[in-house]
Amino acid sequence: MALVGCTSLFGLVWVIGGIVTIFGAVCYAELVASMPKSGGPYVYLKAAYGPMWAFLRGWAMFFVSETAAIAAVALVFAEYTSALYQISTGQILPAKYIILIALSLIWLFTIVSLYGVALSGKIQTVLSFCKVLAIGAIIGIAFCSQGNPANFVTPVLPETFGFATILAIGAALRFSFFAFSGWEGATYIAEEVKNPSRNLPLSLFLGIGGVMLLYGGVNSAYIYLLPPAEIAASRQVASDAMIVAVGASGGALIAAAVMLSTFGNVSTQILCKARSWQAMARDGLFFKKVADLHPKYKTPNNSLIAQGLWASVLLLFASLYKNSYEVIIAFFSATSTIFNIMTFAAVFILRKKFPDLERPYKAWLYPYSLIGILFIYGAFLILTLVTAPIPSMIGIVLTFTGLVYYYRERLFGVS
Repeated sequence: MALVGCTSLFGLVWVIGGIVTIFGAVCYAELVASMPKSGGPYVYLKAAYGPMWAFLRGWAMFFVSETAAIAAVALVFAEYTSALYQISTGQILPAKYIILIALSLIWLFTIVSLYGVALSGKIQTVLSFCKVLAIGAIIGIAFCSQGNPANFVTPVLPETFGFATILAIGAALRFSFFAFSGWEGATYIAEEVKNPSRNLPLSLFLGIGGVMLLYGGVNSAYIYLLPPAEIAASRQVASDAMIVAVGASGGALIAAAVMLSTFGNVSTQILCKARSWQAMARDGLFFKKVADLHPKYKTPNNSLIAQGLWASVLLLFASLYKNSYEVIIAFFSATSTIFNIMTFAAVFILRKKFPDLERPYKAWLYPYSLIGILFIYGAFLILTLVTAPIPSMIGIVLTFTGLVYYYRERLFGVS
């Protein structure tokens, strides 16, 4: 809202994020149904482009995007913990304790994930049910309170429309795409899912559809309670909206709901993403120790621990900035978009490369769905490089440092 400044573009950004996510899932569903192996995009890039590009994607996931996403969401959990503490006591929680809370969350779920998918899956099921229930309660409370329908049209359009408006939409999409991200998480543990050719595509579509409904409802609730200008100025819009609805108890409720949601999100990310580093190491494209599985639980414990350590490093660096959440997202958006484009294009390449490969699911509306998503992601990449050039380039440069490791034997004689 701070970037686009009006309700129409605010809604448009969320709609674009949802539609693009659905078409992305259409492409992913074909890939995962035809190659149900753990490792997510790494598996598809390796098949389509060869091991070097698959390695760079994995390197970027570890050092730029995926561990940074874990740190970002853990930070949101800690900040809303601070908000709940302030509502309850009237005192501000020191910044060092916020970081300590975020670090503790990362390591809590890292340790839980060491004991297998079954335990983590049960925890995730409970958390998912609770947070959907909480978000539904928030939407109900908001629309049963004394809001202002005029907020939806004040203002409904931007004062002027030009290239700056397009840049603002592109910048706002960074946060929309990140909010929808994680939908591909099931593909990271494909080998551990029953009947993956059926259940993985189904989980993608049902999951994204449900999330779109929740996002639409909760954002409408915020606008119903708060004018767009107040939403743009707020750092904790969810708490502010519920304070308007039912007072301090409402602010405490939404703070707890956000904590619950981010709590489960960090759990999912840590559980799923560690499988990528393990799959890379298994193929000799990452540090050897990361390939080891626990003899009893069959979990990639070394991968989980390495992931937790690097996420902690990124979190500590992010804590040096006041707008640390925004900085983290800008840091990995361009890099993630480049590899997303390559992964989606892998649908076309693999159809040409392996025409006889069994495909239990084929991309809906192919090739138009693929062309559309490539165009939108290409435009988004350009806008991201224009609106956040420095953090984008840092992420890209860090990604290509992986070439030093990839060619280490040729460069340094080290295997």
